[in-house]
Order: sequence, then C-alpha cells, then structure tokens
Amino acid sequence: MSDTNGSQSDPIKTTSLHDRHIALGAKIVPFTGYSMPLNYPAGILAEHLHTRENASLFDVSHMGQISIWGEGAAHALEWLVPGDIIGLAPSALRYTQFTNDQGGIRDDLMVTNADGRLMLVVNAACKDADLKLLEVGFQGSVDVALHDDKALIALQGPQAAAVLARHAPMAARLEFMHAAAMEIAGADAFVTRSGYTGEDGFEISVYAEAAIDVWDTLLAEPEVSPAGLGARDSLRLEAGLCLYGHDINETTSPVEAGLLWSIGKRRRQEGGFPGEQRILDEIANGAKRCRVGIMPEGRAPARENTEILSAAGEPVGIVTSGGFGPSTGGPVAMGYVDAVYAKTGTPLGLLVRGKTIPASVIKLPFAAHRYHRN
Repeated sequence: MSDTNGSQSDPIKTTSLHDRHIALGAKIVPFTGYSMPLNYPAGILAEHLHTRENASLFDVSHMGQISIWGEGAAHALEWLVPGDIIGLAPSALRYTQFTNDQGGIRDDLMVTNADGRLMLVVNAACKDADLKLLEVGFQGSVDVALHDDKALIALQGPQAAAVLARHAPMAARLEFMHAAAMEIAGADAFVTRSGYTGEDGFEISVYAEAAIDVWDTLLAEPEVSPAGLGARDSLRLEAGLCLYGHDINETTSPVEAGLLWSIGKRRRQEGGFPGEQRILDEIANGAKRCRVGIMPEGRAPARENTEILSAAGEPVGIVTSGGFGPSTGGPVAMGYVDAVYAKTGTPLGLLVRGKTIPASVIKLPFAAHRYHRN
C-alpha cells in the first residue's frame, strides 16, 4: 500500500464504488490520485475495532491489477523480483518486491499463479511505473496487461470466512495465501485469502460493473460494516506490515526492512535479480540498519520522521510509521535504527515536539496475526 498522491494536474479518479461511499456518509480524501473513503460516520477507531472483532469491507479498487502470461512468464518475472516465482504452486500467491539496481524497493506486490497466468496486485501510486517496468523488462517475450476495468474489494476480520461462505461456500475451504474463482452475487470473482490487516480475510477481484452488487450483498450481512483508509492504516501498523513510500522505498532493501522471509532459498543461492549484490551481501553479513517495532511510553504518538535516539541521546534512526494502536490501547511505531540498537528490549528515546519520550524496541507485530491456517 502506498499513499503517494498524483500531481495536482492529474484528474482525480473515482472507483466504481464511489457513489456507495458518498451514500454511506464517508469522509472522502484524495489518495494516490483517487477520491477514497478515509472513514465512515462510525469513525476510524470503531472501524478498526470492528475489523478485529467481526468483519469489515474495504474498497481497494485503486490498487493496480496486472496479469502476465505466455511461455516463460514466471522466469521473466524473476529477473525483476527476488521472490521465488518459478516455484509458486498453482493457485498460490506470494509477496515480493520489484527491486532496483541498488537493492532498493521500487514497489511491493502480491503474485498469484492463476491457471497459467500470473496475477499481480501492485500499489496504486506505482502501477503505471510498474507496468512500464514489466513491458520494458520483458521486451515482448511475454504478454502483460493492466486491468483498469476491475475492482478490488477486501473483506477482513474473524467473521470474514463465515460471511463469504454464505454466498460462495468454497471460501470456507480456501487456504491462506491461495486463490480460487468463485461466483458472488451473480458475478464471476477471483478471490484470494489474504489481506493487509493481520486478520483472516479475502480480496475479491471483480469487473467494475459488478462491484456494486458484490459490495451491497456483503455489506448487508449483519457482521459486516464498511471501513476506510484510516482503519486500514492503523490495522496494518499494528500488524507490523510495511507501507510503501514510508517503511519501504527505493533506498531500503528487503533485508533491512525485515522482509528476508520473502526471498526463497533458491533465489538467495542463485541471485539473478536487480540489486542482488547489496541484497545478498546483507543476507550474508547483516544490514547496517533494521526496521523495528517501537513502543513509546505514555500516550503521545511518535509520527513519521520522528528522530530516534539512543539511551545516551545520540541519533540512531527515524520513525517511518506511527500512531495510536486501538487494539493495543496506546501509541505504536515502526522505524529504522542502526543494527546495534535493533535487539528487542533496547531502550530508545523519541524526539517529539522538542521533548525526549522514553521508548523501547518491541518484537513485531504489535497485534498477533490471525491468518487462517488449515
């Protein structure tokens, strides 16, 4: 997820669910070039807690949906990402990153092996650049297409499976990080059991003209309420998930970002992706800085760009995401610190409004992941 907005000269786009958001009383804000719901009348706190306890419906149609197909598509994609795409089983999905020649992250994405096609979900602010990267990188060897005619709806929370199974029974049997074609509200849907909240849930891809029927059908269920970008951000922060443009960008490597788990053994051994020299060196010798969870004392949140100090008062890092954690009942933050200060329990200081707030390194996530495991 990214929150980089388009230029002021770019027209603001709307998703196929825009009128529904207006009718529901949403607060609409510009986000990655789209008019998107920040929150509904219940408010961010209530939406966040409802997601943790029941199920919430999110419009994430601003995200980019790209398909790749043709002989050698998985091999071709591996020249651009460090993830193991060749070894991706049918109907399985995997998190990876587009890396640059310096080992930084151009974008992060999900890749699904869907019946001979690779289906990608990329960040909204990066989707045009990602499409160009793929087209230039593939040089016509495989086919690639951006699907602006599709919507993406996320149903997230512990009741998500029970809700979706009423309309698509096979949803209850779908494994975490797997996908299947289903029919929902009379519409053909491509569904993955995944999400960006730390909870069990699904992301539902449908053609834009069918999105309203799917949205209305799911929202009519008693466990389901709408949720906006505000709750999505606080949920992912508590889950310790990276936000592109903040926790990761073109200068941060997957290793220092704590994403080493997304680089499979074969890729670590063989390389063959942009920035491999830096990334493989950091795998072997450790990164100079690390992304960590930070728990401030007291009630004052440490926002992005807050300076992180050692116990001795020396600058050792910077906060990249921070705010109030509704589930934790207090402020939470993530940021990068020099590797020597990354051990859990290390005391730190946060320079907030000219005052140093005591804090400590905490193991991520702040709220335990509750993904469905068969």
